[in-house]
Amino acid sequence: MTTEDAASNISNKRGSSALQMGPQKKASTSDPLVSHGRHFGRTVFALCNYPSLLTNGILRLEQMEDTPLEHFSSEERREHRVFEQLLDSYPGLLERLKNGSEENILHIGELIGKGASGARGDDTKTLKSAVLDWISPKGEAIQPPLHRNSKIDRGFNHELTGSLLCPAGLDWNDSQTKENLRSGELSVCGDQWPIFVYAHQTYDPDDPWCGLLRSRLLVSAYKHVFTSPSSVEKEPKATRSGNARLHGMNSATIASLAYIATQVRFALSSSSVFSRTDTATDSETFYHSLLDLLEDPDESREVDELLMWWNRQVFPTSAAAKRPITANSALSKIRQKRLALKQISNPNVVSS
Repeated sequence: MTTEDAASNISNKRGSSALQMGPQKKASTSDPLVSHGRHFGRTVFALCNYPSLLTNGILRLEQMEDTPLEHFSSEERREHRVFEQLLDSYPGLLERLKNGSEENILHIGELIGKGASGARGDDTKTLKSAVLDWISPKGEAIQPPLHRNSKIDRGFNHELTGSLLCPAGLDWNDSQTKENLRSGELSVCGDQWPIFVYAHQTYDPDDPWCGLLRSRLLVSAYKHVFTSPSSVEKEPKATRSGNARLHGMNSATIASLAYIATQVRFALSSSSVFSRTDTATDSETFYHSLLDLLEDPDESREVDELLMWWNRQVFPTSAAAKRPITANSALSKIRQKRLALKQISNPNVVSS
């Protein structure tokens, strides 16, 4: 959808989905919204047409005066959640949108989109080289060699990257499977997750949650993007100067996990340009499929455990606050005494 199409949606009854990558637009003006867009794309929603998101969101707010959000389609409800998260994350944005002209609304969307696409491009560029360091056998060189500035030999063309990209549930060591993947006879859709998203590249078909999104490779990439490249091999002391610190981020988000997995998957592939029309990598489907799982209320217990695990890997200080208080510690004794006093004054108070 073009920005002209997005503008026309304001007067239409319903706008088209904004949760797809829009056309590349150049927003020349420097604005804090560009910086905000960089972080929003990485942590809330990466592949988004922001002018459409804003025009559709404003229109939907008007429609919701008469129609509850529950009556909209699931895609529209998700889009509106992203819209509301954007409003909540940038004070004053709703007023700017309500008081602005159609042209201003589109310009704001372009600024945010410039930030999001810029961050995605920067991460794509740096991860292309860095990922080779993380997948190299310890103390050995990758054989045959993989070039840092060219991806033509990656993907299923190379033994190492092919073994990491092989869909969970398939056996890369099976010669026929390997040949079919390399020739393209066996096509891989975006919702067929590669084995590298699992810890130790081990997939249990009877317990597909086991180890999901807990691989060392993903942790390295996450630290590289959010805390700093130098924190990958060290304790994350560099958080102060990293992207997370700059934007006040002290815990992992669902979307940030999907974003990093999408970036690593692309870095391992042989595709040279990140594009929504690239059916070979099918990156949008992959990203959306992870979000579909992680946003599913029925999976909330597993997702909470996953986020806790990630916080301990990347944000140990904030995660420590969520750990249970150590039994018999001074803090636990103080809490117990305070609870006892409360129960004396109010018998209805129960321990948590």
